[in-house]
Amino acid sequence: MSIEALVENPSSPAESTSPASAPYDPTEFDASVMGTYGRFPIALERGKGCHVWDTEGQQYLDFVAGIATCTLGHAHPALVEAVTKQIQTLHHVSNLYYIPQQGELAKWIIDHSCADRVFFCNSGAEANEGAIKLARKYSHKVLEIEKPVILTAKASFHGRTLATITATGQPKYHKNFDPLVPGFQYIPYNDIEALENAIADLDEGNQRVGAIIMEPLQGEGGVRPGELEYFLKLRKMCDDTGILLILDEVQVGVGRTGKYWGYEHLGIEPDVFTSAKGLAGGIPIGALMCKKFCDIFEPGEHASTFGGNPFACAAALAVNQTLEQENLLHNVQQRGEQLRTRLRAIALKYPDIFVEVRGWGLINGMELNADIDLTAVDVVKAAMAERLLLVPAGPKVVRFVPPLIVSAEEVDEAAQILERAVEKFAL
Repeated sequence: MSIEALVENPSSPAESTSPASAPYDPTEFDASVMGTYGRFPIALERGKGCHVWDTEGQQYLDFVAGIATCTLGHAHPALVEAVTKQIQTLHHVSNLYYIPQQGELAKWIIDHSCADRVFFCNSGAEANEGAIKLARKYSHKVLEIEKPVILTAKASFHGRTLATITATGQPKYHKNFDPLVPGFQYIPYNDIEALENAIADLDEGNQRVGAIIMEPLQGEGGVRPGELEYFLKLRKMCDDTGILLILDEVQVGVGRTGKYWGYEHLGIEPDVFTSAKGLAGGIPIGALMCKKFCDIFEPGEHASTFGGNPFACAAALAVNQTLEQENLLHNVQQRGEQLRTRLRAIALKYPDIFVEVRGWGLINGMELNADIDLTAVDVVKAAMAERLLLVPAGPKVVRFVPPLIVSAEEVDEAAQILERAVEKFAL
């Protein structure tokens, strides 16, 4: 079945039309829910393909996809069928027992990556937390480092737990959460000299680098792709020293970049890597993958109550099998090229506003001129007023992460809407 056949005309399906209702009143919501998010003033209630509708019946073209999470868009028939069947059969049991869906998903990941072993959890932060624990144990038991240090990149993002927020190389996320977890140091991204110096400076006494955690492409840090030369050098340095190389694929994995994993763009294989967001198309799941030589956790050292339950694994299997069966990686590559071409044309038309377009596949960013007052949030709000959903990637980068089923017509529509929104700032 073609992509076009899977995504019905979003303006007409019967299940997606309803009379407009009164504007959503967030008063009770705000009185009950912790204010940990700066929310935009719309309430979404349903979706189909690459479109969502709010409680007032307004239709939006969704180029956020749950922040690179709704791999197959909304209400995709393969995902609907999988979760319906599984919830009617067995949705959760303890990992004290064998879970066939978990084993099948682990094998699928191994067959489509460099991994030999998989551990399942519920989120990207948990997957990265597990990678940090694995790196600590490996450093102590295998590398015999008394005080191991993990290097991470400046402008990185690895999660919201205390350890992963420490691993995140952005001071704004650290504020008010001291004392942070010891054992992390930060280096500039794509900077070979800084990497070499950091490893050399820490090679003394009982403190050494035990692991390095990097994103193949920095998502929250501004949609900044990794450079081939840098990652080839990084891999060689880890091979020469025994340092574990961990790649955070939470945002870029599962086809988002036009390849199944981000590391495939960089000519290397990691020792350990993590996944979450797009793995089950919006059903919560995370995964920690590793090569056999560093699979050193023993029973009781790491666990997850909900991790790898039948429901989440059935959803992830449906998503991944659909990616393969429908050849969606090809669509990601084609639509990514189309989107970057359209965005670059807009950037050339408004050179005082935009300075660069960059990305891989269907994770792309437009960087705003640092010398103007306009922010990414300003552009996102203007696009939202025109019924296009976008998301910032830092204060000066607008991010485009539509579902991987997005059509050529929808990419063109998004570019047209963006240009209408941007015109207002150029007047």
